[in-house]
Amino acid sequence: MANTVLVGLQWGDEGKGKIIDVLTRDADIVVRFQGGNNAGHTVEIGENKFVLHLIPSGILRPEAQCVIANGLVVSLTGLDKELDGLEAKGIDISDRLFISDRCQLLFEYHCLADGLKEGQLGDQKIGTTKRGIGPAYADKANRCGIRARDLKRPETLRRKFFAEGEKYNRLFQEMGTAQLDLEAEWAKLSRIAARLAPMVADTTLLLNRAAAAGKSILFEGAQGTWLDIDFGTYPFVTSSNTTVGGACTGTGVPPNLIQEVVGVHKAYTTRVGSGPFPTELHDATGEYIRTKGGEFGATTGRPRRCGWFDAVASRYAVMLNGVTGIALTKMDVLDEFETLKICTAYELDGEIIEDMPSDSEDLARVKPVYEEIPGWCQDTTRVTCFADLPERAKSYIARLMELIGARLQIVSVGPRRAQTFEAPR
Repeated sequence: MANTVLVGLQWGDEGKGKIIDVLTRDADIVVRFQGGNNAGHTVEIGENKFVLHLIPSGILRPEAQCVIANGLVVSLTGLDKELDGLEAKGIDISDRLFISDRCQLLFEYHCLADGLKEGQLGDQKIGTTKRGIGPAYADKANRCGIRARDLKRPETLRRKFFAEGEKYNRLFQEMGTAQLDLEAEWAKLSRIAARLAPMVADTTLLLNRAAAAGKSILFEGAQGTWLDIDFGTYPFVTSSNTTVGGACTGTGVPPNLIQEVVGVHKAYTTRVGSGPFPTELHDATGEYIRTKGGEFGATTGRPRRCGWFDAVASRYAVMLNGVTGIALTKMDVLDEFETLKICTAYELDGEIIEDMPSDSEDLARVKPVYEEIPGWCQDTTRVTCFADLPERAKSYIARLMELIGARLQIVSVGPRRAQTFEAPR
């Protein structure tokens, strides 16, 4: 398998966890390169359902090594809980999970600060998960964050935790909100630190040496292109680079070692939280897609906003990430529609445009220009190869690929491993 980056091409929730699980059949190492436990990657294997937040989805393949790389902010309590959940289901993680010594650590005071700021924004709120991601990345940028290397140095970790925690408590006091009990929090953290310390390593060396030895690496992104801190629908974005460049800065692996980029895309579009969404459906059709597709956040449980496929946004995302292949998910959700719509352009202030505006205020004002295409009105959930898809389903896919300028690589018609197959080259 070539060294491959997998990224979401929409606003997250595209089904990356499932596609990563499929691709890990041929990967030696799976590495998460950005985000935190605000992500939720769902994988269903037989009757078992796994929701992973920080740990790469490759952990479900017993032969794969997994890396939590330097681009993440790592909640110690979140990771501890996730490890407990995997072990309870019989997943052996011993000697297979590595945490970058350069990772930023995320603490409860980050979560409290996140919720406080979001509450202050009122109608202008971002729609954050309140998991502390933004404040943790802000501490990283402000050069006062605490790195995972200190998990191996308990006294240093304690000193830094209390120093930073006291700063946050002063802020909470000024804002008239409850302060964090640092002693009680440390009692929990000291135990978790001892558990995680043996997993901490220089993962940049590990990954580069593995690549030099000919091992294949799969880079697992979280969220999606339009939540990227630089290129997304700012300010309604996350706090990291969710696009392909984040795979390099988030791991220390140089660009010349990356050979393929797989972009994951639903057969329609969804978004969680605030921000512009041109093809959003505020009617029974949108509600049907939400219900049929189980469109509720894996991390928060929030209902996702649903709409038709947006080829304008997707075409830009394909270009931005240098996508070499598309994994198209949730085709089965559209099985019962007699007619489908595809957004092929926007109308902005009376002008037809075919490119994604960089300004979110402009994007909020666009009107989608739709093309209609016949649906297939057949059950696809039992299809196991591309050739057996209904002809109209193939036509729909072909039109999507034509509009976004990409090659189809994988199709998914349900949540389980067995409901995923490769497209003909």
